[in-house]
Amino acid sequence: MRNSLPMSLSRTIQSKLVLPPDTNHLQTIFGGQVLSYIDEIAAITAMKHANLVVVTASIDSVDFLSAARVGDVLELDAVISSTGRTSMEVFVRVRSKNLLTRKERITTQSFLTMVAVDDRGRPSEVPGITAETDEEKRLLAGAPARRKHRKLRAPMPS
Repeated sequence: MRNSLPMSLSRTIQSKLVLPPDTNHLQTIFGGQVLSYIDEIAAITAMKHANLVVVTASIDSVDFLSAARVGDVLELDAVISSTGRTSMEVFVRVRSKNLLTRKERITTQSFLTMVAVDDRGRPSEVPGITAETDEEKRLLAGAPARRKHRKLRAPMPS
C-alpha cells in the first residue's frame, strides 16, 4: 500500500498583480492569462506532493465567476484534491482583491489533472492523500464523481 500525505502539505498560495499588459480593452484580465497562472500553480502543487516532475493531463473545468481588473491582486490557492496511482487532481481557486477598497471575490475555480513522470517521461507512482479540514474532506468526497465525469467526457479514439 502506498503512503499518504496530508493535503495541507501540497497547499500552494501565489499572489499576482493584474497589470495593463495582462488585460483586454475592458481592463479586465485575459482568461488565457488566468489559465496560465492556474496551470503553473497546479504544477507546483503536484510537484510538492509527488516530489517528482509533473505534466498537465487535463483541465477538467474552468469557471470564470467574476472579472479581475487592472490593479487588483489575484490570490491563487491550490491543493491536491485526490490521487490515482500516477495522477493527482488539483483544485485551484482564484480570488481577486482590490487593495484600496478591500473588496474580495472569487474569480475562477478549476480542477486539473497532473501526472507525475520519471526522468524518461514515464508515469510514476504518487503518494495518496489524507484530508484534515472540512473543506479538504468535501473535496476528497467529491473526487469519485469528478473522476467518473472525466471518464465520460474523454475523447473517443479515432
